[in-house]
This record gives sequence, C-alpha cells and structure tokens, in this order.
Amino acid sequence: MTTRQPRTALTATTAHATATTSNSKTSSTSKTASTSKITSTSKTARASTAARASTAARLLAATAVLGGLLVGAAAPALAAAPERTALRTTTREAAPATVSVSGSGRAAAAPDLAILSIGVEATRKTAKEAMAAQTAAAKALLEVLRKQGIEDRDIRTDSLSLAPVYTQNTAGESKVTGYQAGQSFSVKVRDLDRTGQVIGAVNEATGDEGRINGVVFDVADPSALRVKAREAAFQDAYEKASQHARLSGHRLGRLVSLSEGDSVRPGHGAVPSMPADEPGVPLAPGEIEEQVTVSAVFELI
Repeated sequence: MTTRQPRTALTATTAHATATTSNSKTSSTSKTASTSKITSTSKTARASTAARASTAARLLAATAVLGGLLVGAAAPALAAAPERTALRTTTREAAPATVSVSGSGRAAAAPDLAILSIGVEATRKTAKEAMAAQTAAAKALLEVLRKQGIEDRDIRTDSLSLAPVYTQNTAGESKVTGYQAGQSFSVKVRDLDRTGQVIGAVNEATGDEGRINGVVFDVADPSALRVKAREAAFQDAYEKASQHARLSGHRLGRLVSLSEGDSVRPGHGAVPSMPADEPGVPLAPGEIEEQVTVSAVFELI
C-alpha cells in the first residue's frame, strides 16, 4: 500500500527552498552592492590621493623656482659683501691725518661815529610832579640836540621809568617820600669833532636833571674792517697748520673744514657829568679794533 505525503509538507518544503534561494539572491545582491561601494570608495580615495600628490608636486616645483630666484638675487650681494667690507676697512685705514688749528686776526681803524647814552632824571614829592619835571627836561634835551645838528633818525629812546623813593626813619620803617622819573636816549654823533660840544650843550640845557651815562666810539660801516680781520685770522690759522705739518714731517693738504667765531667789538667808555658852565668835554676816540677768530682743519699729506 502506497503512502502519500501530505501536500502541506511539500508546500512547506518548496517554500523553504524558495526562501533559501531568495536569501541567497539577496545575499549575493548585498555582496555585489557592497563590493561596488568599496570599489567606488577606493577609486575616489585613489583620485584624491593623486590630486594631492599633483598639488604637492606643483608646490614643490614653485618653491624650487622661487628658491632659485632668491639664491640668484642674493648671490651678487653675498659675493659683493666681502668686497665692500674690505673697501670700508681699506678706507678707514687709508684716512689721512689732519691738523686742527685756530687763528685770530685784528684790524683797526679810526672811528667815525660816537654813540652817546644820555638822559634826564627828576625826583619830586608826587608821581605827577616827577613826570612833569622829567618831561620838561627831556624836551630841553631833544631841542638842544637838534640845535647841535643831530638828526631825528640818530636819536632813540632806550628807556622810560617812574619809581617811588623810599626813606627809612629812625624806627627802621620805610616810607615813600617821593617819586623819581627818568628817560634815557641813545644819540649818534656822526661828526666826531663835535662830540664834546654836544655833551656840554646837553649838560647846559638839562641842568641837574641831565645825565651822561656813557659814550661808545665806532665805525658807521664795520664790514670793511671785519673783512681785514677775517683775512688776518685765516692767515694766522694757515701759518700755524703749515708749521705743524713741517714739524710732523708732512706737507699741508686741502682744507677740510672752516668755522668763524663771533667778532669782538669795542666796549662802552664812561664819561662823567660836567658842570653846566662847561662849554665842551675833551674826548680821546683812539682807534676801533675788530677781532675775528676762526677754527680750521687741514689734511696732512
């Protein structure tokens, strides 16, 4: 008697086989996809690596070119540096010896100008009275100067003052007992022969309020005198330098530098006030001297 298997079992077996096949296909598809993804990723990585390598190669090439240019540009400078250093050293070693000297020169001439420092001064009990007395004396002074032939351009006010006068009593206290007003003038007398006469006329016109503070003799144009003094100063410096050159076994070379100091002018001479009845004041103008100093540096060869 033949026994048949149930359909249900057969169906289950078939389903199992189909499922197995399906799983196998799925697994195969998954493997294929995975393999494809891996392959694509690998290709992408290789392309990225190749790009980076290409970029690095280009950078290295550019760096090499730039380095070559820098080396090429620096090479002449580096090659010339020792030469410049040697040149500077040689220059320092070959610097010539020098001699520094100073010279002074003087030139004298007879003066043709007298400059008077004169003024007026008045003391009164009140400031108003002092200023009024000073003003009257100043007007008299200016008037007599014009009568003596002094031009207005040669008369200049130097100062004007008003100050209290203090007196100390027996108790040691200081009190104002009056006021003193004054004015000083600078007057040029271009005719030296009339200088004493001008001073006497001022004293006579101003009386006790007149003041003669000093007199200076000078030359109206000192430029010519200064030129002579400068020439003498340079000649003095040159002769000193020449002597130093001979003493040191050298010859005098070129002038390296030259500077001039301030020139010296005459100072003031004091002339005391004269009595009002004195017609003139005897004066001795003498000579005007101009002095110039120079400093010079010469080479020794």
